[in-house]
Amino acid sequence: MKFWKITSALALSLGVALSAPAGAVEKRDGKFWMVLGGRQPVSHVDPGQAYDYAVRMMTQALYDGLVKYSGDPPKVEPWLATDWTTSNDGLVWTFNLAPEARFNNGDPVTADAVVYSYQRVLKLNEGAAWMLSDVLSAENIKALDEHTVEFTLDRPYAPFLSFLPWWFIVNPAEVEKNVTDEDYGKAWLSENAAGSGPYTLEKFDQGTAYWLKRNPDYWKGFPYDDEKMGGVIYRLIRETSSQRAALLSGEADMVTDLTPEELEIVGQRPDINVSSTPALTSFGIKMNTQGQYMADINLRKAVAYAFDYETFVQVYNGNATLQTSAFTDAIKGKVDIDMPRKDMEKAREYLSKSQWPDGGITLEYVYVQGLEQQRQMGLALLNSLRELNIELEMTPLTWPNMVARAADAGESPDLMSIFTTPVSTDPDAVAVQYHPSSQGKYYGSHFLEDDELIEMIEKARKLSDWDERAPIYADIQQRIVDLQPEIFGMMRQRMFAYKTYVKGYEDSPIHMTSEVDIYPLYIQP
Repeated sequence: MKFWKITSALALSLGVALSAPAGAVEKRDGKFWMVLGGRQPVSHVDPGQAYDYAVRMMTQALYDGLVKYSGDPPKVEPWLATDWTTSNDGLVWTFNLAPEARFNNGDPVTADAVVYSYQRVLKLNEGAAWMLSDVLSAENIKALDEHTVEFTLDRPYAPFLSFLPWWFIVNPAEVEKNVTDEDYGKAWLSENAAGSGPYTLEKFDQGTAYWLKRNPDYWKGFPYDDEKMGGVIYRLIRETSSQRAALLSGEADMVTDLTPEELEIVGQRPDINVSSTPALTSFGIKMNTQGQYMADINLRKAVAYAFDYETFVQVYNGNATLQTSAFTDAIKGKVDIDMPRKDMEKAREYLSKSQWPDGGITLEYVYVQGLEQQRQMGLALLNSLRELNIELEMTPLTWPNMVARAADAGESPDLMSIFTTPVSTDPDAVAVQYHPSSQGKYYGSHFLEDDELIEMIEKARKLSDWDERAPIYADIQQRIVDLQPEIFGMMRQRMFAYKTYVKGYEDSPIHMTSEVDIYPLYIQP
């Protein structure tokens, strides 16, 4: 019985050989290489630059952080750091590093490397920088000795630890010798790696496939004993129908983000496992509150009450739950709010108070090209708005082009379909998305500015006592909903399909909707 099937054409294109006796794919070293099919290209593998699910999936495999998220509900566990302490005033955090930790070139992971890595991200002011830049200054990160690093915050910040899993440590020696034009190594790290993670980067073939080679000498070890795992090939498959076909034919061993219909179809096969679990991820239709039309709060309310919210659940075949707050269900301090639902009487009432009481305008809706669910949501919105004499121009764009448009209020569309995954279960991870500091990022494409909301967000994030923070976050949720910077949508399931010989899959809602932790995966034919 064959546990791994692959076409001859794919075998040649991936540079692998077929082993007739075992019926399994083997690479040059006689190890199994798992093919993971996803729709989003990997723009780079630099842990200091902007990230999406594809980038973060790669950087998690190539690099380590001081701590790491695991489990459901997600918890922070020691990784490069064996333990840590916090001062009584919440300002000073001290981490002790595992003395056995090594970069993949054999260099030790030292406190100096941690200092360098954090300072690099803060100086770049990209990627994960937004998580800590307003509470941590580069000069306040110090190596006390070879294996002890100290962070002194500008003010107490309770969520500090919850963000550290996404700050990865690079090898300063490798990065520095590849710096050009004072770019902090950005150009080189885009397609090269200098980490201590469980995998190394063997090949970066932009737009086609990305090869991660398993490091059998990984300092942390692996959660499985099988040494036959050679690596993972993240293969770009842009259409869900092609993903499904690849999985069924054996050209892929695991695929991300099939449509609900396709997940149901492949789930009927005895040789395929499927997973559909709740995520922290929310989906909403962001409104450009600084745009020509959506700056009018009454128009925003009219659009929100016109939309048929059941569409959110229907297009995912029930694999989704409507939001009952601006915060998703797994966020600490989430409270239920009276949310807008389809009510054309209310929609017309709000429209009558707007600058366009009779409609007669055209709004632009931008969505991810090739993502059928978002197209269907746009069609539902189009039908709803026609009842208000408002037309909808539907514009499909690639994700990088959407991100580019979201970077500027003058270029951002009236309405943009956005999946947002908080990087922490702390409420600040969501609240900050509605702070001006998030403008220019895709999740801040509503460009919301409200003095009352800003004051509440800044007050809550400075407090350490949860009993003091909780009521403020309840008020924050209500204020965000009242301002209606988006059509608050749904929390969709994380949906994966993989061959039964793929073992070790672990789900956690902290991951982005199409993101998988490669570290525990292995093949067992």
